[in-house]
Amino acid sequence: MSLRSVSPRLATALLCGTFLTSAPVLAQEPVVLDEVVITAQSPIGSGVGYVASQTATGFKAGIPLTELPQSVSVVTEKELQDRKPQQVQDALAYVPGVTSGIWGVDDRFDQFLIRGFDLGTYGIYRDGLSSKAQNFTGFKIERYMVQRIDVLRGPSSVVYGSNDAAGMINVISKRPTFEKFAEGQLTYGSHDTASIGVDMGGALDSAKTLAWRVTALKRDGANATHGSENDRDLVALGLTWEPTDRTSVTFLGHYQKDRLTPNAFEPVAGEDYPARFGDLPYGFARSQHDFNRFATEQYSFGWQARHDLTDQITLRQNYRHARQKTDYRHLYFNGMHDPDWNPTEDSMNYAAFAVDEVARHDAIDNQLEYRSTFAKGENTLLIGFDHTRQVVEGTAAYDASYQIDIRDPSFDFDVPYPPVYSNSRKKVVEKGLYIQDHLKLQNGLSVTAGLRRSWLENESRNNLDGSVARQKDSATTGLIGLTYDLGSGFIPYASYTQSFTANIGQTASGGQFSPTKGRQFEAGLRYAPTDRNLMLSAAVFEITKTNLLTSDPENPNYSIQTGEVRHRGLELEARGNLTEQVSIIAGYTYLDPKITRSNNGDQGNVTPLAPRHQASIWADYDFTGAAEGLSLGGGLRYVGKTWGDAGNTRRVDDYLLADLSVRYEWDAYQASLNVTNLFDKDFFATCDASVGCIRGAGREATLTLSRKF
Repeated sequence: MSLRSVSPRLATALLCGTFLTSAPVLAQEPVVLDEVVITAQSPIGSGVGYVASQTATGFKAGIPLTELPQSVSVVTEKELQDRKPQQVQDALAYVPGVTSGIWGVDDRFDQFLIRGFDLGTYGIYRDGLSSKAQNFTGFKIERYMVQRIDVLRGPSSVVYGSNDAAGMINVISKRPTFEKFAEGQLTYGSHDTASIGVDMGGALDSAKTLAWRVTALKRDGANATHGSENDRDLVALGLTWEPTDRTSVTFLGHYQKDRLTPNAFEPVAGEDYPARFGDLPYGFARSQHDFNRFATEQYSFGWQARHDLTDQITLRQNYRHARQKTDYRHLYFNGMHDPDWNPTEDSMNYAAFAVDEVARHDAIDNQLEYRSTFAKGENTLLIGFDHTRQVVEGTAAYDASYQIDIRDPSFDFDVPYPPVYSNSRKKVVEKGLYIQDHLKLQNGLSVTAGLRRSWLENESRNNLDGSVARQKDSATTGLIGLTYDLGSGFIPYASYTQSFTANIGQTASGGQFSPTKGRQFEAGLRYAPTDRNLMLSAAVFEITKTNLLTSDPENPNYSIQTGEVRHRGLELEARGNLTEQVSIIAGYTYLDPKITRSNNGDQGNVTPLAPRHQASIWADYDFTGAAEGLSLGGGLRYVGKTWGDAGNTRRVDDYLLADLSVRYEWDAYQASLNVTNLFDKDFFATCDASVGCIRGAGREATLTLSRKF
């Protein structure tokens, strides 16, 4: 008996059994791929080239991107193939409103700003489920296992719960397809970094009810830091069961083992120490102690299930369990020995820091979608309940007794494992009940609304003294937005959205911190002509965050909630094809970031790290005629001046970087050369008022040879 002949009643029973599984946590959205439609009734949409047509990141049931009343940019499969970014954060380099690699050369995490706010590693989701960092566990995602990346700018708490007002990214994993394919690749690049990768899959049976996919990568290499490591072993597996057009379950899992390198701040002559000592020797500034390492081992498994109960009602459940073990050791610059620059105290202080921890993350999201006709329009109502559970336990050690002479710096000394000062177990649980509705009327007007109630619990156990601290928070957030199709491709929109972020800890008096709250007003205009693969968009916005933690002037070791920031800005973006041969991505961001309230004298200052101006353009040309098969791409990225601290005492210069891509395809082969920072510009990604600056990535070149089988 073919699996496709399974009765609807039996299929419903099987899937409902899955829905009743007692899994400890959150999940979420139907994913969005390019040029691959997983199921006939999936909210995952198709796309062509650099333009995506649909997204489920802003509305979990999936809607056309033009009907979402918030800014969403999509790094498509085609863009990933053309540019071949090495990391997820590199893939975001041409997205307006996003500043990638803000913390310089740092292999530990993918880090970025959205609309001037530093999300660090707390704004990352994978397949609609939280993939946020826990302490020093970042659950770093290998770019080779990524199909597409959605960037939602602005508050997303109605959809995802506790999250920064700036937005989030949703990384979509590669998954099985029912068409057979296989590809192998070899790469060699800067710092003798070499890798071999395999990506293959297809149907397992003639009825095409089962499909599989395997993505594997082996990498050995380094980065620009002398003595660094950039090694990875990856295996990602996928299995899709689709017994009928009404039922689909995709199982996803992966194993990843890394040996990476921490970042390195360095003091700057004339800024952090007297100019008469001169710059640090090149060899020392670009080296590290043998003590340094960032070794991790992680795995995850889960599923994404969908079943159509009727033509109007769909059930979905997404779930993932992830675990990572982290062995992190870092000897880092900790400031000058004497802040007054006493000539007799001309040494740099270095601190040895070590973390040995295990983190677990469970997430589950249950959804019920109801499609109907309302006011002669198409209405989609989504009701859901999600649950996340994050646990991290381990030790931390610290020793700041190391001094290095600024006149003759050297790492030629032993660093034993530092004394342990912390042994703890921290648990954060969030539950959320939400409702979303999208109504598309016949006159071109679309209304999107949402409401969510979230509950958070935090527990921290000190294993050294046996003490336990607990905290509970709750928040209600909403969203309302409109889009209006004027015809001829012009679609204006406007929205109001809210966010909240839980704050862990207590005041000096023992009181709990309230969540940081955010709100955004946004208005924009999209131009998406139906006869061209092109989308132009413009947006203006104002984001305000309140209840920010700032230092308590009466108790410097504690914080109080008196901070407020306001970011206003303009974003412009163009994506798509100018001609059949020319594809383009272009963006510009103007930002007015301001600290509007502070008890530390910073009121009126510019928010640190946030550039006022940022612009980028990438163009790709496919040759025809005698040169058919050859493609040439290139881009420019400009990031304006920033401040390294809230006091606006440390300015960071602007920089302009160039990138290049050359590809040639013949038969089943492709050879490509991809270069970032083509002219090897030396620049600082950011600086700090007390611990110097961190360099951005220099020129990185990668040669790739791939073959399809």
